[in-house]
Amino acid sequence: MTDAGEFRVGDVLSVACPFTVTRVERDVTWDHVSVRWPWWDIDSDSEFAQWNGIVALGVGSGEHVAPEVKAELFRTDPPPEQLKAGDVCQVGVPPTVVHVTAVDHHDPPLETPWLPHPTQTVTVLRRGLPYREFPDESHLDGSGYTIHPGDGIPFVFELLMRPYSFLQVGDEVADAVGRAWRFDGPWCWTAFDRESDGAVPEWPLVLLTRAGTPCFVQDAEAVAASTVSRSHEETVRDWMSLTEASPTP
Repeated sequence: MTDAGEFRVGDVLSVACPFTVTRVERDVTWDHVSVRWPWWDIDSDSEFAQWNGIVALGVGSGEHVAPEVKAELFRTDPPPEQLKAGDVCQVGVPPTVVHVTAVDHHDPPLETPWLPHPTQTVTVLRRGLPYREFPDESHLDGSGYTIHPGDGIPFVFELLMRPYSFLQVGDEVADAVGRAWRFDGPWCWTAFDRESDGAVPEWPLVLLTRAGTPCFVQDAEAVAASTVSRSHEETVRDWMSLTEASPTP
């Protein structure tokens, strides 16, 4: 997966960004360190807002730290407690396991006071961060830390797991007990009989339609082969072991 790769809700990724030399622009506070951002340019023609080229990064730990600070991906080297205004440091992202909570595409690109303007927003949560720390406790609303792949920051992504990688959003399947389901994401299943009551499909699965039309034989064979063993529950357990999170609020 490249810095501008395709992302899907539920993806488990390792994300990193090479550490780059910059400068501390303001005195460090208990929850932020402000640095000159080395990857964006100021959009002097922006009618949306003004930006001075400085980004404040969340710092700190402990139970009283704000959720947005805990979600921060970027780090400084040396760490913030060793820095003061005017110091030269490096900023980057050490390899960090996250999972994707939302993906948004922007056409036209977002209006931002920096360049390049983002064409994509991917929201992620770091491994082990509980959803309850975010306002509405939902993993489907995009709670977490937003990044803009392809906006000039040299992110490197490694896909660690994509639950239900053999399905596409909107696929219709029949399960092992004959129930028909619509797939809207790895933890978002709709039973056609509207009596799911928290149930999930029983593997193996039979692909019925894709993109609203009868599926190709090779697509059906791929789904059948991928679900001939194991189960939805085992997929959830594998995902939870990587994310240290729950797939439900």
